[in-house]
Amino acid sequence: MGTTAPLPRSPSALRRLLDMLYLGAGLLAGLFLVIVFLLMLALSAGRQVGVNVPDGTDFAAWSMVAMSFLGLAHTFKSGDLIRVGLLLDRFKGRTRQALELFALTISGAFTAYFTWYSIQLTYDSWKFLDMSQGVLAVPLWIPQSGMAIGLAILLVAVVDEIVRVARGQRPSYEKVSLDESPEEFVERLVASGGGA
Repeated sequence: MGTTAPLPRSPSALRRLLDMLYLGAGLLAGLFLVIVFLLMLALSAGRQVGVNVPDGTDFAAWSMVAMSFLGLAHTFKSGDLIRVGLLLDRFKGRTRQALELFALTISGAFTAYFTWYSIQLTYDSWKFLDMSQGVLAVPLWIPQSGMAIGLAILLVAVVDEIVRVARGQRPSYEKVSLDESPEEFVERLVASGGGA
């Protein structure tokens, strides 16, 4: 009897669901970017022809907040969020993994704190029927939801990375250097105790 090569593992259903969540939040952030652009265009053009867009600046500001917070998880997971690795980049192997876990745990704690209070703020606005003060009265929980949902998705992404690093895998936000040869990449991966 000959041995057969192991079949490549397909991503689990949970992994696909999480990746779709991050991508969906990123796409939604992109949609809010388009809304901000259209609102700013309407406000600028409207001034030239004497047309007023009621509460256009409020809607643009709310869309900008939603865009910023909904885009956090996708930006974090894709490695495009600004990250300073001055200390972490000096270590390798288990020490690097432990420090990475420590940094992710601190990040997770701060994200959980802000998520909790953002959700509490949104809930209180809904509970007390807080309305915006502009020409168009908008329930404040609606624009606040973008911040709360974006932070909650970011918290899921940080916990996802904690689990990934705890399993010995390379963080998904860590970009591979283009100067690195395939052999150097494999050597670095083996040295860090990680696998894909």
